[in-house]
Amino acid sequence: MPPITNARVLFASVPKDFPVPGETTVHDTAQQIDLASVALHGGFLVKTLVLSIDPYMRGKMRAPGTTSYSPPYTLGAPLTGYGVGVVLRSEHADVAPGRYVYGAEMSHQEYVVLPGMRGLTFLEKDAQLPWTVFVGAAGMPGRTAYMGWMEFAHAKKGETAFVTAGAGPVGSLVIQMAKHDGLKVIASAGSDEKVAFLTALGADVAFNYKTTDTRAVLAREGPVDIYWDNVGGEVLEAALDNAAVYARFLECGMISGYNTGHQGIKNLYQTYAKSLTLSGILVLRLQATHEAAFWATVPRLLREGKLQYREEVSTGLAAVGDAILRVQRGMNTGKAVVVVAEE
Repeated sequence: MPPITNARVLFASVPKDFPVPGETTVHDTAQQIDLASVALHGGFLVKTLVLSIDPYMRGKMRAPGTTSYSPPYTLGAPLTGYGVGVVLRSEHADVAPGRYVYGAEMSHQEYVVLPGMRGLTFLEKDAQLPWTVFVGAAGMPGRTAYMGWMEFAHAKKGETAFVTAGAGPVGSLVIQMAKHDGLKVIASAGSDEKVAFLTALGADVAFNYKTTDTRAVLAREGPVDIYWDNVGGEVLEAALDNAAVYARFLECGMISGYNTGHQGIKNLYQTYAKSLTLSGILVLRLQATHEAAFWATVPRLLREGKLQYREEVSTGLAAVGDAILRVQRGMNTGKAVVVVAEE
């Protein structure tokens, strides 16, 4: 078999603010691979099927040596992220050809040789759910929503929850779980189309934060007992001022500052004034406790249509840079997924 192109998406430069397709990330087609003879060195060859495009990826686009909860991308090397692939060849005793693998360190390239299963897990093909769902509602975003809610919400029927970025893959599941638990749900998003989706999910109060005053909504519809924060910044300040005594703040993300710098929160005194609890959500730290329950619950509800989700699917690695920018700007209309190849 002659060599074929092994397209990749490389991390080319550290962005000053928003990532720039073609500058921050570059679609590269220079590399070739011989699928029949590429050396495996005891590992296995994976064909990438789908990749997830997530907000946290912006935090990895930083200079070497700057610390965070996950390592930075390597300049000149392919991006990595959550994805699903199929094993084509293997020299690994525990990994058979034809198995499907999922994990956070899937390389943004068409084919990759992996040394082992570190950071990966096996998936079984589901006749009712496409692979894209396993990087969205049944993947890391879904696990973040489910595990974070189960661990920290301590929801009580009749309480009020406020969910930001409610049309996103995490927020949309949080809305549905909050309604299942009998809560009144206030939810925000950045377009009228997304607000319509929030209403379809069951949100009692849905609004466009770009055209409606968040503080006015919370003052009228609150106080807030549970705040699911995907945004940070001024919205976090508004939630703090409109929190109930003993409210729980579930800090999942702060995308308002990812590209322009995080602003200082000026009213953190509300944490003691109202005896608030702030809990940071990082799914990797919750998996040991909630993984089994997630797999027993969420995929079944998705198959039965009892959990709704939306996807924005792009095709081919060349679409990765634009998909990343759309997510950072909040332009995506569903879970951003790139289909790299069909099986």
